[in-house]
Order: sequence, then structure tokens, then C-alpha cells
Amino acid sequence: MSSNDNTKSFPELIKLKRDGDQLSPAEIRTFVQGVTSQTIQKSQIGAMLMAIWQQNMTDEETLALTREMMNSGDTLKWPEEWWVVDKHSTGGVGDKVSLPLAPALAACGCKVPMISGRGLAHTGGTLDKLESIPGFNVSQSIQQVEKILQDVGCCIVGQTESLVPADRVLYAIRDATSTVDSLPLITGSIISKKGAEGLSALVLDVKFGRAALYKDLDSARKLAQSLVTAGNKLGVKTRAVLTRMDAPIGQTVGNAVEVCEALECLKGRGPDDLTELVTILGGHLLDMCSPDFTVESGTKEIALKLKNGEALEKFQAMLEAQGVSAEVARSLCSYETDYFQHMSRAAHQTELKVLDDGAVLDIDGLALAEVLHKLGAGLTKSEDKIDHSVGAEILVKMGQQVQKGESWIRIHHKSQDDLSVHQSVLQKALVIGNIREYKALSRVAEFI
Repeated sequence: MSSNDNTKSFPELIKLKRDGDQLSPAEIRTFVQGVTSQTIQKSQIGAMLMAIWQQNMTDEETLALTREMMNSGDTLKWPEEWWVVDKHSTGGVGDKVSLPLAPALAACGCKVPMISGRGLAHTGGTLDKLESIPGFNVSQSIQQVEKILQDVGCCIVGQTESLVPADRVLYAIRDATSTVDSLPLITGSIISKKGAEGLSALVLDVKFGRAALYKDLDSARKLAQSLVTAGNKLGVKTRAVLTRMDAPIGQTVGNAVEVCEALECLKGRGPDDLTELVTILGGHLLDMCSPDFTVESGTKEIALKLKNGEALEKFQAMLEAQGVSAEVARSLCSYETDYFQHMSRAAHQTELKVLDDGAVLDIDGLALAEVLHKLGAGLTKSEDKIDHSVGAEILVKMGQQVQKGESWIRIHHKSQDDLSVHQSVLQKALVIGNIREYKALSRVAEFI
């Protein structure tokens, strides 16, 4: 590092932040460049992350961090006339929204270069779900992404090596240093990646509740505000939708089973709460992109594309563009098909029974997701392999009257023994009571 009087050493920068001082944009640039070029030790990066976690950052610092992370690698550029849009979710249970949303937006004339992630803790990853489909390739070069957008209008891919390399380093060290839940670090990670995509508009699905990162609406609102502020200041029209995440979204949790449900949504037959999220998030993006749309008319337009099959056609074209054979893509997108003819089916399906008469008041999405994770639907160690066939189909709906002995869930699992140790936890996930205690709530709480 230069010995120039104005340039502080890394330990000096760490001490500044540790003591609660505000870092200048130049000092933040020095830190991010050191991370990217690997001229700063991992122990020093960890120390800075912990200092940020303890002392927080101002809006100006957060924006500078996000901008420097965004510019740490390639940034994508698109033809000016394109409406380039994306959506990001802070993670949930049964959250397969991206799968029908991307093609529905493409059917409305948008370009959707959706850069998605893997499962994290109990939450499923969009890429893991899509890899349930034989042949689907999430690794596409920037040139391939551009061609798919030109030909189809949407793609769902993993992060390329050249986009936001600083985030890959920081993300791994945040995990190892228990600094994942820092507001400025979350903001920097999410918005830097979306900013590097060269978006016209971004909608954020910020979740709150028992199965979300943030358990209450107030803390989720603070995150949403931070994300929206950073996105808009970086020149991306950004809006957040705050959504409830207690019970699973839709009726399935797991990789292959969620793909099946996403396909049902694309055929106009999806569960109401999933369809609600897809149409409202899409409606906000159309409203941000075009003066021809309001949120309400955009929501109706997305619903129409799900109903009339145009979104399904785009999904089929995307499957083929990303490596799925034409025969498999056509079969999956047929209105009458056995999805498991192509995707792996678990060796066992076990149905659990309702233990009391009454109404379904709640289904604990977190408890269900954690059991499925242990059964193989997620990764416990990086060298593990995901079992795409593990999952659950929920056979009852919220508010439904049920009788003792009726099946309420079907678990897809590898062996009879592996389920028995988790059965009591699964049974506790279902809450039965008096229908008068049930209060139906929309998934969507508010917009920012």
C-alpha cells in the first residue's frame, strides 16, 4: 500500500470503524479494492466486517460500499430500448415465485436476466430447484445470457465469476464471522449484484415472520428502506414489497415438487397465494418500466399471461435455451403430464394424519423446512449433494376444517428410517383449533 499521507493502512481503517467513525468513500474504495485484489488478509476483512456489524454504517457509507462492490467486476450493458427488470427475495419456505415470474414478465415484453442463488440455511435456492429438471444449465456466460434474452426474453442463471467478485469473498467471510445479519452488509450484497446487472427496475420481496430472516415487520421495513434507498441512488428504479413468511408459500416445499407447482402456476392452476405474489411483484415492475401500466393494470397483465399460456411458452423456450431437451421441455409444459416422468421421484411417500378435529390455524414453515433440509433437500456441508426428490406436499389449506385421521401432508423421502426421527416435529408444525380463531391474511403486507 502507498505511504502517501492521505492513505490509511488497513489496520487504521479497521480502527476508525471500530471506534465508530464514518469512513469516507475513498476509504471504503480502498477496503473493497483490497478485498477484490486479495491484498488484505482474511483476518483483517473479518475484523472490518465485525466493526461494521457493531457500529453500523450511515446511508452514505452503505451507498459507497454498495457502489464499490458493484464496480469490483464487470457491469452489464443492454440496448437502451430494453426494459431490463429483476426481482430479489430475502428468502422463504416454498418460495418458487421466480420460476413463473420471469417468463410472465418476458411475455409482457421485459428482459429478465435473473441472477439467482443457492439454498441458504433452511431456505431453498432457485438454482437448486431448476436443477431438478434434467439438462437445465444455470452456468451461462454473459454472451449466452445476452443471446437468451434476445431470443427468449428471460433466463435464470448463477452469478458469473466476473460479476461482483468482492461479494463472493465478503459473503463467505460474513458467514464464518457471524456478520450475515448486518443491514449495510446485506444491502451491499444484494444491491451490488442487482446494480451490476444493468437493470431498469428492481422489485424486492422482503419477507418477515417466523420462517424469514427478519421475524417482525418493523425490522423487515428497515431492511426494505435501506435496499430501496441504495437501489434508487445507484440509478435502478427500486421498490420493495413486504410479505408474510410464516406458513409455506403454496402447497409444496422441496426442489422437484416446487418445480411442479411453479409449472401449475404457469398453467393458470397455481395456489392463490403463489399467484398473488407473482402477479403483484410483476405488476410493480411493469408500473416502474412503462407509463402504460399502473400497479393494478400491471398485476392484471401478469395474471393474463399466466392464464392464456404465454408465460408457459416463454418458460418452455427458456428451458430449451438453457440445455433442456425439446422433448422434456415440451412434456413438462404440456397441460396433461406426469412431471415425475422426467424429474426424480423419492423412493418413499409417507402421509401424516391429522391428530384432532378442527380448523387448520397455522403450518409452521420453518419447522417443515428444517426437517426437509435434514432429509437431504438442502446442504449441511459444502461437499454434500442435494437430493432434489426430497420434499413435501401439503394436502390441507389454511382455515380448512379437517377431521382426525385425515392426511394433511405427504413427505417425499429416501428411506423409512430417516423420517421416523422427525415425525413428532412435523406433527407439531400443524396447528389445529377453532375456526373462530383463524384470521385469513394476505401474503402482502405493504409496499415501500
